[in-house]
Amino acid sequence: MKEKILITGGAGFIGSHIVDLFIKNGHKVVIVDNLCRGSKKNINAQAKFYQVDILSPRLRRIFHQEKPEIVIHEAAQINVRESVKDPKFDARINILGSINLLQIAAKSKIKKIIYSSSGGAVYGEPHYLPVDEKHPIGPLSPYGASKYTVELYLKYFAKLSGFSYVILRYSNVYGLRQDPKGEAGVVSIFIDKFLQNEQPKIFGDGNQRRDFINVKDIARANYLAYKKVSNETLNIGSGKEISVNQIFKLLKSLLGSGLKPEFTDPIPGEVRRIYLDIKKAKKIMGFKPKTSFKQGLKETINWVKSVSHD
Repeated sequence: MKEKILITGGAGFIGSHIVDLFIKNGHKVVIVDNLCRGSKKNINAQAKFYQVDILSPRLRRIFHQEKPEIVIHEAAQINVRESVKDPKFDARINILGSINLLQIAAKSKIKKIIYSSSGGAVYGEPHYLPVDEKHPIGPLSPYGASKYTVELYLKYFAKLSGFSYVILRYSNVYGLRQDPKGEAGVVSIFIDKFLQNEQPKIFGDGNQRRDFINVKDIARANYLAYKKVSNETLNIGSGKEISVNQIFKLLKSLLGSGLKPEFTDPIPGEVRRIYLDIKKAKKIMGFKPKTSFKQGLKETINWVKSVSHD
């Protein structure tokens, strides 16, 4: 009998891809999502769906009723700018929501929790590159601080209750289902602007460099973590860096656009340059990205085109 998986944020951009992969592999999946960022369109018809906030006392009833054995925790406030503007809001969702989930899970005989942390935000400005898991923690934003705080709570509850955990520190995720009208996710936002013939905005000088990974590779990393790993913290990224200006040029070329960017003030709390060392994930669970950046961009362009005509 395959284990039952509960996925918070399972109607969201990343969570929905993880749901699909587990269902494809024969698991029963329960989704908990308040639909604040997630969408009903993303929900797999074979999953059991509860429109519930992770802060809600109703969460206890869901665990009692569904008896999941594995929890994948994706629900979060994901915007660095939002966290700088309103640190209390960020902490309420990311820290207090997670504590509520962990307390309930700890009493529910869970076997494992897989938690999505942020390799782009918890390390801060790198002391060396690429950044491995031993790099000092030094977040520059409340978002990075809240994601790391939950890592500590997760280890505490795991030790207390005996379940195992995996912390996956994602780099910048892009791909199908990323909200092109949202405030986070430069790839889909740029594509949408190009398609609308509106000038894309670049914050700062555009030379900030990031590690981009396709959402399908992130889903696969979660499945490998479930199958092969216990009590580890792993970077999940491409292991390569690319600047915002380079992304702009690539998309401009793929879309045959003549638009120029509008440069605006840099975002406070954002790291200037980072890319992740992913050797540990490769060694421990055989993870390596399968989707090249250019291929991923083409797929994302086609997807944004399809949704903008809905």
